[in-house]
Amino acid sequence: MAVRPKPPATAVSPDPIEDTLFRAEMDADGVTPLAATPRAQHTSARPKPLPLQRNADENRAVAESLSDTSGWDDGIDTGDLISFLRPGLPSEVMRKLKRGQWVVQDRIDLHGMTLAQARDALGRFLAHARHHGVRCVLIIHGKGYRSPNGESVLRNKVRLSLSRRDEVLAFCDAIPADGGSGAVLVLLRG
Repeated sequence: MAVRPKPPATAVSPDPIEDTLFRAEMDADGVTPLAATPRAQHTSARPKPLPLQRNADENRAVAESLSDTSGWDDGIDTGDLISFLRPGLPSEVMRKLKRGQWVVQDRIDLHGMTLAQARDALGRFLAHARHHGVRCVLIIHGKGYRSPNGESVLRNKVRLSLSRRDEVLAFCDAIPADGGSGAVLVLLRG
């Protein structure tokens, strides 16, 4: 046996006779209607809500990435980091990265920048990549041919800084078509 759904409830207009009897009873008991107070009229539309917490979170993430100066201002010798693989990751990750099997989703060129400019640009770039879910990036730092002593200062600073960042899983020299040792291919946390 099929059960039929109830029809939706509709507004019922009051019966005029019932309404008259109700008002007569109220008048007999001394009940008076409340005086209607004027309501405020809003002339302008309400403002759209602002995502205050989201904006604060994004600003904090950018500030944290810019404040990470590890590897830039240290007085230590930065050495020559050729590649890096976060402990616990399989070596297959590095093998695929070195072969260029990861698709480069974004890139930045730090040529001609001072250390301070490159540090800020790299921090902003990595924050942007993290925010947009980018997994593989190419950072071009140059080979240092025009640097004093022919040694790339940016190369070593960039690589040391990357090795100290939590979001970096692995990095290595780019494939020759992308700049070879003058660029670094970086795999970021998803």
